[in-house]
Amino acid sequence: MRSWSTACVAVALVLVAATGCTGDGDGDDAARSSPPASTRTASQAPTATPSPTRTPADPVSIPGLIQREHTGSGLELGAVITRTSAYTSYQVTYEANGLTISGLMNIPAGKGPFPALVLAHGYIDPAVYTTGRGLAREQDLLARNGYVVLHTDYRNHARSDKDPDNDVNLRLGYTEDVIAAAKALRSSGRPEIDGDRLGLLGRSMGGGVVYNTLVVAPGLFDAAVAFAPVSSRPEENIDQFQRPEGDPIVAEIEAEHGTPEENPAFWREASPITYVDRVTEPLLIHHGTEDDTCPIAWTRQTVAAFEKAGKDVQLRTYSGEGHTFYPQWQRSMDTTMAFFERHLR
Repeated sequence: MRSWSTACVAVALVLVAATGCTGDGDGDDAARSSPPASTRTASQAPTATPSPTRTPADPVSIPGLIQREHTGSGLELGAVITRTSAYTSYQVTYEANGLTISGLMNIPAGKGPFPALVLAHGYIDPAVYTTGRGLAREQDLLARNGYVVLHTDYRNHARSDKDPDNDVNLRLGYTEDVIAAAKALRSSGRPEIDGDRLGLLGRSMGGGVVYNTLVVAPGLFDAAVAFAPVSSRPEENIDQFQRPEGDPIVAEIEAEHGTPEENPAFWREASPITYVDRVTEPLLIHHGTEDDTCPIAWTRQTVAAFEKAGKDVQLRTYSGEGHTFYPQWQRSMDTTMAFFERHLR
């Protein structure tokens, strides 16, 4: 398994290649062609030239998230939520780029360290959301099978700090919160957590967070799973979920960033499918054929982009299954646990 330090070097090299290659040729070759300093005349004295600088990306974009230095630390266990024979569930908080994010953590009974999973839940109105909602079945089953489970609440949810611009900024802050959760797990120093074995699982909107995370921070996780994910093109999600409901945020988004017709560059850079070449982790996707919330056609398009880029992606389809994955949920979770077993054990 790739070490975290190696992954960081790889990410740095990708960023340099993507944003620092200006073709100016002022490296070692230029230095070797200059005359020795002792033989230079006044007319040959070198003139100062500015160092090449990276053009800042729009902060509300995938390149903007790639350029940002993400922080995640200060994982703290709070009150016990529940205690079973298999695991103990705690309220937790951690730091994410200056915000305090709340969540739930299940720690298996027995001797660790255990591999850890970050769970990214689907959309639930923050006004009614409470800690740990959205992936309760997965939290329980995965902890019973020997995984530390950190379910992030995201910013603006439960006891997390507020980010008033998050909705207008296409909820990209949720991706920051997931990246920070992984970093907080790695740096926690807790004996129960093996920070070198991390997986990511997201459902519905959380599946979109999985896509974003894989392209923004390749190498941070060792493997990822998405259940019934949203589209990898944010404009399709807006058209499916927000515009039909008359959500006033849509007008704010388009006033701030333009429509896809007015500003196609913005929407292209807001989409993780544009950057699938950056992904390094294996990805498993589950999707039901009768999902009328997140159409399976979205996932097929995303998988095709991953495959075209030569990435390790698997799609498991479930005939007749809808968005909730109740009838065939156990089968999908057996596949999920076998997948994590291969990549995290």
